[in-house]
Amino acid sequence: MSNFIFNLNPIIQALLATLFTWAVTALGAALVFMFKKIHKNILDSMLGIAAGVMIAASFWSLLSPSIEMANVLKINIILSVAGGFLSGGLLLFIGDKVMNKMQNKSSNLKRTLMLIVSITLHNVPEGLAVGVAFGSTLYGLDGATLMSAWTLAIGIGIQNFPEGTAVSVPLRREGFSRNKSFIYGMLSGIVEPISGVLGALLVLKVRIILPFLLAFAAGAMIYVVIQELIPESQTNENKEVISMCTLIGFTIMMLLDVLLG
Repeated sequence: MSNFIFNLNPIIQALLATLFTWAVTALGAALVFMFKKIHKNILDSMLGIAAGVMIAASFWSLLSPSIEMANVLKINIILSVAGGFLSGGLLLFIGDKVMNKMQNKSSNLKRTLMLIVSITLHNVPEGLAVGVAFGSTLYGLDGATLMSAWTLAIGIGIQNFPEGTAVSVPLRREGFSRNKSFIYGMLSGIVEPISGVLGALLVLKVRIILPFLLAFAAGAMIYVVIQELIPESQTNENKEVISMCTLIGFTIMMLLDVLLG
């Protein structure tokens, strides 16, 4: 089965991978049916592991291939790689500023709805990162392998689980039915398959922008890790344990990229 999947077109694989990340979002949202509250240690450990995976993936699966492709295409690295990396983070920075202003002027329910919008917007570059990772595998770049692309998708899927819960549980608390809370939580991740396929198509059709897109996806992911995943996981009383989870996640992704790439 794994060989069959690996032999599929990169665009199809990008679609399957982002459908997986969406499914994990839905799984997290489904916890609204089972528990009123999820144990914080479990969610924080998952966030820590996902942060480590995404930091490692940002370099080995995205930035390193971006630099290599820029050299191959003889493109200015400062403009393509550094510019793309900063642009990815800047886009989310601006989005966060806009969302924060809207939340400060809103009621509890509206703040919850803003949370949904914010998480949905953050899922766009995550889906894009997966799509770009799969699309870039056709160019034979070091680090740009199907295994690293799938590992990246798994890492994003891990951190999508608590995101789905973060949408459905507050909605339930605001009086929404369990069914509606689940549906809204699930729909917050629907943009990932769309942006994933778009990212793969862009890479395959417009080769010249591959270095920028890879770096852009890396910048967006690092921003999410620094702004959300690590700070949220470090609110746990067992900060040292969660920090080790982050190192474990980084090590897993690093070994998969280096040994299987």
